[in-house]
Amino acid sequence: METEFPELGLQRHECFEMTWIESFLFHNFFRNGESLDVLLNRKSNLHLTSFKTKSDFVTEPIPDDVVERMLGRLYEEQVGRAWFELYPYGGKMSNISESKIAFPHRAGNLYMILYYVEWDQERENITESERHVRWVRRLYNYMTPYIAKNPRATYLNFRDLDIGVNDNNNNIERASIWGNKYFKNNFKRLVRVKTKFDPTNFFTYEQSIPPLHSY
Repeated sequence: METEFPELGLQRHECFEMTWIESFLFHNFFRNGESLDVLLNRKSNLHLTSFKTKSDFVTEPIPDDVVERMLGRLYEEQVGRAWFELYPYGGKMSNISESKIAFPHRAGNLYMILYYVEWDQERENITESERHVRWVRRLYNYMTPYIAKNPRATYLNFRDLDIGVNDNNNNIERASIWGNKYFKNNFKRLVRVKTKFDPTNFFTYEQSIPPLHSY
């Protein structure tokens, strides 16, 4: 980090090495060094929050002034907790074909951005919750000129219902709106797989892939 990103001024004592399961405790505000046995307690006092996420893939460097304004928007978000996460791509990710598996975001992507805002469930009302959601939507709109286009791709595991949801008819044309963003050219292949193995659309949710004929 000192060699590649000296401008961060990161110190060794600010870094913590931990396993994945230990990171779960860390992100849920347990004390450092807390026993993993606490996860077996169903009445454990986990930090309960509501949250809204959106994501983008970046194919060209974002200008420095845009990054500064993007970071400045974090100060607009009051009461809630907001941040960005950048997931670097390249390397092995770029060596795998877009069509190899369902996940298509491969060569050409510099990194993925997660926009995240969360707030306390028990302390805020609907009006305040809507304010947090509007904030992340405005940020997402602001970033439009600087991210991947045609389609404006997004990551399935950061599910975003703003880009569309299934109606009762499970229309394929409608589903392609978000299907192409999540899966790009793999969406049509996934429709064929869905049609073969789940023709009655038993397994369904707001943004599931519909079969060619739903009953």
